[in-house]
Amino acid sequence: MTVEIFIRRPVATTLLMVALILFGVIGYLRMPVSELPAVDFPTISVTASLPGTDPETMASAVATPLENQFSTIAGIDSMTSVSSQGQTRVTIQFGLDRNIDAAAQDVQAAISSATRKLPSDMDTPPTLRKVNPGDSPIFYIFMNSPTEPMSKVTQFAEGQLARRLSTVAGVAQVNVYGSQKYAVRLRMDPDAMAARGIGIDEVAAAVSEANVNQGTGSLSGPTRTALIHTRGQLLSADAYVDQVVAYRNGAPVRFGDLGEVVDSVENDRLGSWVGDTRTVILAVQRQPGSNTIEVVDAIRDILPTFEAQLPPSMNLSIFYDRSETIRESIWDVQFTLVLAALLVVGVIFVFLRSATATLIPSLALPISIIGTFAGMSAFGFSLDNLSLMALTLSVGFVVDDAIVMLENIVRHREAGERPFEAAIKGAKEIAFTIVSMTVSLAAVFIPVMFMGGIVGRLLHEFALTIVIAILMSGLVSLTLTPMLCSRMIKAGHQTHGRWYRRSERAFDALQSGYARSLDWCLAHKGATFAIFLASLGLSGWLFAVVPKDFLPSDDTGRLFGYTEGTTGASFTEMVRNQKLAMEIVRRDPDVAEVMSTVGAGGSRTTVNSGLLIINLKPLSERTSGADQIVRRLRAATANKIPGLNVYMQNPPIIRIGGSVSKAPYQYTLQDLDLDALYGGAERLTAALAKEPGFTDVTNDMDISAPTISVRVDRERAAQLGVTVRQIEDALASAFGQRQVSTMYTPSDQYEVILELLPRFQEEASSLERLYVRSTFGALVPLTAVTRIDRGVLPQTVNHLGQLPAVTVAFNLADGFSLGEAVARIDRLKTDAGIADTTQTSFQGTAQAFEKSTRGLGLLLLLAVAVVYIVLGILYESFVHPLTILSGLPSAAVGALLTLLIFDVPLSLYAFVGIIMLVGIVKKNAIMMIDFALEQERKENLPPETAIAKAALVRFRPIMMTTMAALMGTLPIAVGFGAGATARQPLGLTVVGGLILSQALTLYITPVLYILLDRALHRRPGKPVRA
Repeated sequence: MTVEIFIRRPVATTLLMVALILFGVIGYLRMPVSELPAVDFPTISVTASLPGTDPETMASAVATPLENQFSTIAGIDSMTSVSSQGQTRVTIQFGLDRNIDAAAQDVQAAISSATRKLPSDMDTPPTLRKVNPGDSPIFYIFMNSPTEPMSKVTQFAEGQLARRLSTVAGVAQVNVYGSQKYAVRLRMDPDAMAARGIGIDEVAAAVSEANVNQGTGSLSGPTRTALIHTRGQLLSADAYVDQVVAYRNGAPVRFGDLGEVVDSVENDRLGSWVGDTRTVILAVQRQPGSNTIEVVDAIRDILPTFEAQLPPSMNLSIFYDRSETIRESIWDVQFTLVLAALLVVGVIFVFLRSATATLIPSLALPISIIGTFAGMSAFGFSLDNLSLMALTLSVGFVVDDAIVMLENIVRHREAGERPFEAAIKGAKEIAFTIVSMTVSLAAVFIPVMFMGGIVGRLLHEFALTIVIAILMSGLVSLTLTPMLCSRMIKAGHQTHGRWYRRSERAFDALQSGYARSLDWCLAHKGATFAIFLASLGLSGWLFAVVPKDFLPSDDTGRLFGYTEGTTGASFTEMVRNQKLAMEIVRRDPDVAEVMSTVGAGGSRTTVNSGLLIINLKPLSERTSGADQIVRRLRAATANKIPGLNVYMQNPPIIRIGGSVSKAPYQYTLQDLDLDALYGGAERLTAALAKEPGFTDVTNDMDISAPTISVRVDRERAAQLGVTVRQIEDALASAFGQRQVSTMYTPSDQYEVILELLPRFQEEASSLERLYVRSTFGALVPLTAVTRIDRGVLPQTVNHLGQLPAVTVAFNLADGFSLGEAVARIDRLKTDAGIADTTQTSFQGTAQAFEKSTRGLGLLLLLAVAVVYIVLGILYESFVHPLTILSGLPSAAVGALLTLLIFDVPLSLYAFVGIIMLVGIVKKNAIMMIDFALEQERKENLPPETAIAKAALVRFRPIMMTTMAALMGTLPIAVGFGAGATARQPLGLTVVGGLILSQALTLYITPVLYILLDRALHRRPGKPVRA
């Protein structure tokens, strides 16, 4: 099948285009809408609880057995654990190719195997959940009430709404913050217990015996059966008050005689606020691949029904809706796409100055873009910022093939040929050129499509979208364009208007100027070749010195503030300081509202940590972008609140790695020698804090929490009939918020917690008031078998890969790139005296950046190599592909210089722009060299004359295609609307590369064509033209 058949069969060609449009529209309507392509990090989080247990014990008795068992699972990329008081969380991140469901089964089997090695008093086995650290919550809801207790608010929020939201299609999980789940607290007075001769261990046993829920069997007679049911449960504080603990001197001793029994909450050291109001917060995460906007719309649909079921005194409000910024960002990209299309059509009209001629290549634009939607849908892609940005960039070059086809047919038409013959002859003549341009441009992205790791996952959809658009463009230009030209191009000799004649004279003058300058360059080949070599060297130098980053920051309308109180700070003190921080943040004119949680910040769940979630005003109502607001808030909160540090953060576009820290970049140290580990981490943290390029420098090393050390005199305890377990159980019952029993209801279960009265939990002297019952029946004071010392212990214990670890987190100062930070840390590591036994590594985004910098240079070389191979196959030549690729160094120089001028780092998006330039820039050379080769074969012209004639004949289509690509990319480079800061580096790269390469390749390519031809055939130089 040739191009001619499409010209001769216009109905078939038209219907083929209709089919492309039809399937494209269907594909567009079926595609999900999201912020970024689905990048799933197969991650499992395992949580184990043992209330009251210190972090060191949690690490050794819980984390280590679990980690040992998990380490046998195949496909683990990293494993971290954080052990704090009463809780251990192990995060296992698998390779990107690992199936998350299969991984979850392996982890569950490992938990089952490890259970027998865990503490026997761990009532609840470790639980797992599948998480995706790359997906942040898309929807925040908060509930509160001015009159109802928070436990009742939690009952509606966690017990009903969270469960209802979990059933919505596309919802992965619902996290609840500030939960105040109902519990009964028995707060004992140690003096009252001692006066009645009752040990706290006896109280714990009495609770278990008083609250019973077990099967009691059934009666079975000859004809009927009946269940036996006892009401053995106590379901409220009032029910416990009069329950008998023991008898003393014949009189009952009840729980109410020994202290207070109150309706309370399960965790009274955790709380959340929105503004000044105590709230319960629900954060909804979507399933990978689901449509964010559809998920949010489905959630919003069920909220009115649920709200109508709430008591009148209970309020439900939406705090944050990620779909709003996604809708705005997608709309802005779509607007940019339309604007780029209009600019490209305008460029075509300026050059052709004919509405009919402009219409022909302009039709290729919507058909190619709409047809691309069909391919995107077939591959399961989504409408997201990257895929739409790919389409926007495609606008600039999908019309190139149609322009080249049109220009060649018009040239034959103006030579006096009839329309039909001109179309067939011109199409056949240029068909190979178009195939070369299309295939070689698509080949640029072949290496990108097969990349692995996070970079490959992010760019796969982007690259394949562009390839589909390129192939669609080639198809349209070889079918529809010549068919329309055969029927719509007017006669060659016709009367033109004044504006046409003036513009033609202007273009002729421009072309004449180019001809004269080209003559000079061909006469001074050495100087021109020197410019080429200079651009080649300059591109390498610029690539080395330009600041580098991984992903540009974005503005999603939400900021995070991680707070950290002094070691040992109480919950009450943290709440007071956190409210001060909230007030400072709320005073910023661009802040809409602030949500606060105390008792959870970053990867920690300690009392002295907290989190601020800052909701910004809509972008149209703000005076600053997210990064500027972060800098402003950082200055406003720095050293303003004694006893509280605030670390502001604009969350990254995608979070890489399973851990969350107070700053976005992490550097981890590991060592079995704790002294070397802690000392090295402290010195490195101090060194980074002094460096001007780093900010928010902190670490997760909490090794100085005030500790009361209870040492058991084992020999004395044995003499008195007291076991170590009794002593530890007594301490846990008094100070560990020990869950001694469970109350079961039809819809949920609630805990019974035993502890001392709050005033006895403030001082170590309360330990002297505790007694336990010995095996001899005597009441033994703990002071008789223990000794109390004061000291310090870690507040959290962290492991990475089963080794003790400390993570240093940091942010970057203005103008300081991630590449510079990585290089600086490598130098400071030596100066800080890190021990040889200490292993060091970057984590998360910094680790991904470090890996990408090693791979992206190779990727660029591979893209050039693939294009060279494709061009060599097409031209059956080793030399011509080198000539075609001669414009790449100048394009790289233009791109990198533009980034330096605008102070934009070379991020992943900008690097994609450089790869795109590899495909775009070579089109100019292909158009020249194809024509020159044809002139050599058909007209027997010498290479010098052939390439000079080719440069002039192809000058107009070269200018048209370059200007079209430039106008198509310019709206992205200017950067406006939501998400513009993330897209801008790509646009700047392409625009800068196009401008400089256009100026230089028009001269460098002809000169290299001649020089390489001479080198190949060893011909002497010949004059080009008289």
